[in-house]
Amino acid sequence: MREELIGAGMLLVLIGMLLIFAGMLSFAVRGGEGKAEVKGGGVVLIGPFPIVFGSDAQSVKTVLLLTLLLILVVYVLFYRGWAR
Repeated sequence: MREELIGAGMLLVLIGMLLIFAGMLSFAVRGGEGKAEVKGGGVVLIGPFPIVFGSDAQSVKTVLLLTLLLILVVYVLFYRGWAR
């Protein structure tokens, strides 16, 4: 089971790198012109308490939803015994 988790993690990292590369490539194809609007957010987990921050309300909602999903995945993997 651990080999599958390692493989899944490596696949996710590869997909993330490909998405970053595709974004840079699409920006270069446009010639770097145009106005880009950057929005973002993040979360700091201190124990069970999340500290959520973001540049706008939609980013905060998205980060909060992803944080709840991550907490659920961690619960299922570690406390239900699926990662053993």
